[in-house]
Amino acid sequence: MIAIVDDDSEMRAALCDLLLVEGLACRAFASAEAFLAAHAPGAFVSVVTDLRMPGMTGLELLARIKRSEPDLPVIVVTSAIDAQTRQRAMDGGARAFLVKPIRDADLLSHLASILG
Repeated sequence: MIAIVDDDSEMRAALCDLLLVEGLACRAFASAEAFLAAHAPGAFVSVVTDLRMPGMTGLELLARIKRSEPDLPVIVVTSAIDAQTRQRAMDGGARAFLVKPIRDADLLSHLASILG
């Protein structure tokens, strides 16, 4: 099960549709807080999270995930091209940092690497 965390309902739906077409199970969350409320160690094989969301940001979510489940791969997506933020995400343990609009092939390639 791959978690999609994004406050944009159209983006959540599009990412889940892409994963489902590829035969990958997906669960969508409208906020970092909603994901954390449902998260249990081992429940997800990866998390794809938006960076800029109301409430808890994607970077804050990344830090929380890495404290509770350090080996859970996290892919950060954003519409902002910012080298400093990218570096913070990668230093914080993100597996990838993708800029919207995300190319399907790029996301799927990273997920294939994560899933083996």
